[in-house]
Amino acid sequence: MFQGHKDKVRARLDGLKKKYSGLDRRKKCIVAGLGCLLCCVIMYVWFGIKTDKGARPRQQGGAPLVAVYKADRRDMNRRVTLAGQTVADASIDLIPKYDGRISEVRVDFGSVVKKGDILMVQDTESLDISIKQNTASTRQAEADVIETEAAYNANYIQAEADFKVESGRYERNKHLYEIGAISQDQLDLLKQKYLVSKAAFELLANQTAVGAASAAIEAKRQAALKEAYGTDVLKKQRDDLIMRAPRDGVISYRKAEVGGMAKASQKAFTLVDNSHMYVDCSLSEVDAAVLEPGDKLDVNIESKGITLPGRLIFVSPAMEEGSRTYMARIELDRGEGWEKAKLRAGLFARAYANIVQRKNAIFVPKEAVVRRNGKTSLFVVHEDLSVERRSVRVGLINDQMEEILEGVNEGETVAVNNQDKLSDGVKIRVDEDYYDPSHGEQGKKP
Repeated sequence: MFQGHKDKVRARLDGLKKKYSGLDRRKKCIVAGLGCLLCCVIMYVWFGIKTDKGARPRQQGGAPLVAVYKADRRDMNRRVTLAGQTVADASIDLIPKYDGRISEVRVDFGSVVKKGDILMVQDTESLDISIKQNTASTRQAEADVIETEAAYNANYIQAEADFKVESGRYERNKHLYEIGAISQDQLDLLKQKYLVSKAAFELLANQTAVGAASAAIEAKRQAALKEAYGTDVLKKQRDDLIMRAPRDGVISYRKAEVGGMAKASQKAFTLVDNSHMYVDCSLSEVDAAVLEPGDKLDVNIESKGITLPGRLIFVSPAMEEGSRTYMARIELDRGEGWEKAKLRAGLFARAYANIVQRKNAIFVPKEAVVRRNGKTSLFVVHEDLSVERRSVRVGLINDQMEEILEGVNEGETVAVNNQDKLSDGVKIRVDEDYYDPSHGEQGKKP
């Protein structure tokens, strides 16, 4: 039965081929064009049916299907995102103060050190000898002070005694001269001796007139102090040849080997203190206006896959000219998560903060606001599902919502989409599947 049907179909096709081959070129082109057109019509109908099967049913009665939102009063929030890198509490390059040969290195990469620990020692032999020399010179100068002071005291006592003797002798001989017992020449000789002794005594006495030691003693004493200060300088220089850790931390860089030369212009170690960790990031002008030191933030360290609590401790008071941004610093809380994370400097981090832009504000989704020809408006949906175009004045704007200052009252419903199909008086059908992200899990709007 089937074989006979196939034979008939084959015979019919052969007949069509013969008829087609018997046509001239013009008729063949017409037949081919009609065949292509028929194929296109069949494909259009077929794919159109498949598309309609997955599409939403057509609107009934021509009423636009519109998502709506009921305006109510709530705090208007904005999520601020900050990106930056972790920064250690301190990263200090340690550079020798003097050139010199290295005699000892006590740390390596990753060594944990405490404040005051010795990191490196340079050769101190020459300085040790100089210190001994200066110490001896200081002692010699101090001995000179003692010797000069003793000599001065002896001379002072002698000059004072001579002055008293000559003064008494001159006064007695003045009386003898008055009664004619001695001549004028004898009195003048005694007066001369008196004046010489007085000058010698006053010379020594005037050196201590201000309550200090004599000039000679003071000169020797200052010379001794100079030698002592020279010794202190050498001792300080010797201490500087012993490099110590300025604070607790970890050695992250080392370029010092025993026997090598330390250069005063080249760093030998880098000490990193991770006891506190920060995130330095940049803020836009808008974000800098709403963030304040003390704000709490959640900080995500992407490479570690963790989120840690943080606190904004600094916002730059001035914009950086090159980047046109503000620098901000976040301090990470030292909690259990911080200890386990073992953070390092230079890790990429994102911080998030939810900022209350306005309390008890009326706001609607951004999609609801229509801006055309310099005018801002909303379509208000009435209870009978008719719409009214109404001019509004907007205030603050966040990622999803816009604050409505004038034009819409609390509790009124507005259209969120398909505004191009709306005009005053048009009735709509409410899209029950509209999801309002601002309501979180509440999801759908009635």
